[in-house]
Amino acid sequence: MSERVAVRKTYKLFIGGKFPRSESGRSYLVQSSNVSLASRKDARDAVVAARAAVKGWAGATAYNRGQILYRAAEMLEGRREQFVALGIPGDEVDAAVDRWVWYAGWADKLAQVYGGANPVAGPYFNISAPEPTGVVAVVAPERPALLGLVSVIAPAIVTGNTVVVAASPSEPLAAVTLAEVLATSDLPGGVVNILTGAITETAPTLAAHMDVNAIDLTGVTDAGLATDLEVKAAENLKRVLRPAPADHDWTADPGVAPMTALLETKTVWHPKGV
Repeated sequence: MSERVAVRKTYKLFIGGKFPRSESGRSYLVQSSNVSLASRKDARDAVVAARAAVKGWAGATAYNRGQILYRAAEMLEGRREQFVALGIPGDEVDAAVDRWVWYAGWADKLAQVYGGANPVAGPYFNISAPEPTGVVAVVAPERPALLGLVSVIAPAIVTGNTVVVAASPSEPLAAVTLAEVLATSDLPGGVVNILTGAITETAPTLAAHMDVNAIDLTGVTDAGLATDLEVKAAENLKRVLRPAPADHDWTADPGVAPMTALLETKTVWHPKGV
């Protein structure tokens, strides 16, 4: 009997709930595996998928979004050894699972903390309520590969936004494996879209895209690139989250700031009945 030849895995993009190859046909080698090298068109396709998912995801109940994030934590827990085999430390995988659970718990509570009734003079109710910004582009940090990725995706989607993530080009396997977790976590297609490859190619496209409402530059380490992305983002007045400091502690309690930074506040006046 001839010796069996193992099937070599090709890690693909995650766009609209599916796993397509790059439209350019390009790939690059990471840890003896082929990884798709996303193009500018792939980035535009991901924005289209994210925009199409906004209405359904933002319109879902906060309780339902929390359930789905908790399901992602369950699925990630079940794949712990797979991430460890990719070189992710076990304690980092555990911390990433815990972070999913932490954000899941905030899903139906944030509106009570960040919104509420305002005291006004006159026969009116005045109520402020948080609403999602829309489509958020995210540049993921290189380290920690998994915990950093979860820490930028979870606060964006738990609040009803959809995201397009430019994964770290040197640590893409954690990102595409996380995509496989999300694909089996009841997350609607298009809520999270993940691009692998050169950030210098995809991030400028996302920063300049007129259908992206905010951009999170957390993982950008080049000051020149960060400035260029901010300039491009200004073309349609995107909200910009600036890069994380080099000494950022990813294990610390993130607080509510990562969630509230990607929310708009809608205030409604309504006359009181007599």
